[in-house]
Amino acid sequence: MGKSKKVYVCSECGYESPKWVGQCPSCHSWNSFKEFTVQKEGNASLRTGKTNEPAKAYPVNKINIASTGRLNFSYDEFNRVLGGGLVPGTVALMAGEPGVGKSTLLLQLLLQTRQCKTLYCAGEESLQQVKIRAQRVAYSEETSDCLFTDETNINKVLDLAEQLESSLIVVDSIQTAFCPDVDSVAGSITQIRESAARIIRFAKSKQVSFILIGHITKTGNIAGPMVLEHMVDVVMQFEGDQNNYYRILRSRKNRFGSTQEIGVFEMKRDGLNEVSNPSEMFVSEHHEHLSGVAYAATIEGMRPMLIELQALVSSAVYGNPQRTSTGFDIRRLNMLLAVLEKRAGFRLNQKDVFVNIVGGIRLFDPGMDLPLMAAILSSDQDIAVPDKTVLAGEVGLSGEVRPASRIPQRISEADRLGFRRIIVPAISKKDMPGTHQIEVIHVNSVAGMLKALFKE
Repeated sequence: MGKSKKVYVCSECGYESPKWVGQCPSCHSWNSFKEFTVQKEGNASLRTGKTNEPAKAYPVNKINIASTGRLNFSYDEFNRVLGGGLVPGTVALMAGEPGVGKSTLLLQLLLQTRQCKTLYCAGEESLQQVKIRAQRVAYSEETSDCLFTDETNINKVLDLAEQLESSLIVVDSIQTAFCPDVDSVAGSITQIRESAARIIRFAKSKQVSFILIGHITKTGNIAGPMVLEHMVDVVMQFEGDQNNYYRILRSRKNRFGSTQEIGVFEMKRDGLNEVSNPSEMFVSEHHEHLSGVAYAATIEGMRPMLIELQALVSSAVYGNPQRTSTGFDIRRLNMLLAVLEKRAGFRLNQKDVFVNIVGGIRLFDPGMDLPLMAAILSSDQDIAVPDKTVLAGEVGLSGEVRPASRIPQRISEADRLGFRRIIVPAISKKDMPGTHQIEVIHVNSVAGMLKALFKE
């Protein structure tokens, strides 16, 4: 084994320094340097490196692409997020809050995969606990070819995967994996970085796919060094309120597909089920003659969805008015309230405003501005939004209604679900779909939206 040396690595950007410094010269983060113990080339065999072979280079027309194609899972929602399936040799990272369903979802996928040999590395549970969870998700013991191990030594896991000729390995979780020759405890930045590096080298050389489960911090970021997200091919975030049934799988990074796609799942007693038509789930009940409720036509990735928004505006009991948002950016909400105050003349500075997106999901579409304003004004004036009406549009600082992306798809989705009217930006007239039954109302400003909603 070769000699080791110590270096200091920034946990935010991966910048290396021979000594500890207070501020990173690359990303300017403070107190972000952590000590790493690095082994020299004598230990490269443990990392599946090829030290005895000289380096080679190839022209692009001589590089062979794996002919096996993407691995398609039984859940189309999961395939959608991956960009059409899992590419051989991919290392994907899935992170989410405790109890959101990460392990359950991946366990279901592996138990139902028949195209290749799979291996599930349970580092956080015993094999008996895994079987209890497998029985809960109702799998068939006769048809399941998935193998399980509770090994956390990453060198032994890679040797086992090569021996079993597994094509897909799930590591649950990367925080429990460790390399015995690295002088630090499992879950430390050093261990996470080194374990991930060895997995990636093995995956690329053997064309084996890995899915790593990761933890998140209390701030919502993925635990471990930021360089981990740079190293892997796919980063997925599993979101959802534990008090609600619905879960959103969102792609944050994807080298083989779009980063705008989402997958919708529903948590039930027997595990997670995919929701192929989320619009019908989120607008299953129509609230007639109830103020503070509006429907938004939103876009997540390439998928149009209709979402119910709720708002409550009341007089502030205490000195400072409250601004509370669930599922919507609170800074965006404050900006919209300022626009209503300045451009539309509604005095909301001494009123509490509470906003909620039904279903416990979180959305980032700018086209949610217009329906959110409609819900707030409906609650403030105690006037219900007309029944069977949906809105979509971004609102600027001067009160103008700006175009939102993919307006034709939003209109078609509202028409398919039986809505009678949709209010959209006037600039989107040229992008109108060919045939539809829904009435399309174009507005230029917040004032125009008010006239269209509350004519009487």
